[in-house]
Amino acid sequence: MSRHETSIIPPELLLQAYRAGIFPMSDSRDDPDVYWVEPRMRAILPLDGFHLSRSLARTLRRGRFRVTCNEAFDAVIDACAAPRIDAEDSWISLRIAESYRELHRHGHAHSIETWQEGPGGTEVLVGGLYGVGFDRVFCGESMFSRTSDASKVALAWLVAALRRAGAQLLDCQFTTPHLASLGAVEIPQARYLDLLQAALGPGNSAQAGGVSSAGTASGAAGAAAGASGLPAGFAALLVDAAAAGLSSSPGNFIAQSLTQTS
Repeated sequence: MSRHETSIIPPELLLQAYRAGIFPMSDSRDDPDVYWVEPRMRAILPLDGFHLSRSLARTLRRGRFRVTCNEAFDAVIDACAAPRIDAEDSWISLRIAESYRELHRHGHAHSIETWQEGPGGTEVLVGGLYGVGFDRVFCGESMFSRTSDASKVALAWLVAALRRAGAQLLDCQFTTPHLASLGAVEIPQARYLDLLQAALGPGNSAQAGGVSSAGTASGAAGAAAGASGLPAGFAALLVDAAAAGLSSSPGNFIAQSLTQTS
């Protein structure tokens, strides 16, 4: 099935599902069908509980990676869906991938990318993550890494940017040892729904889709929440780093900001 033949999940339906605490998956890369998942136990990463190890802090401070937001969304989702050694077939089917590309065009799916210098001095995408953002919520979907710490650095920037944007909830869906080592915890789905409800903007809990909706930012950040939450928070971090005299090493600023409250 080609991209042009793929029947996507409408953006309004996807957002309605996320606001209800469910999300789509497929059984394989080529599966044309999707099923909706509501886990009994839900993994979240408390934004004030990110575990910044000493080694990861050193990696951030040394600036091993250039980090961007929404610069290569298509490449990130393709890398997350690609076959992996000793892994089951990807749940990110062609239909799901195309659905999130469309959601990205609507401003509600975002990516964080990590880059390194490759052969000939050209930059190479070596890691990243993507997910769905709305109101004061970000639902992480998948991440990938082609070199040590590439996805961890992307996650560190994600947490810092979401905090800067006044976000309240970072959903990881399912726990893994990798996510647990970075601070993710499991909670019952009922508790997750309570947190989700609290993070939704006024009137948005029952709104179908709400592609143009935007919540009210909270905290000292003052950056816009809603569809622009992650990009706005990411951009604000770069401004903050420059104001602190760290524009040439923003990773050092990220390490400092996470160390202060981690």
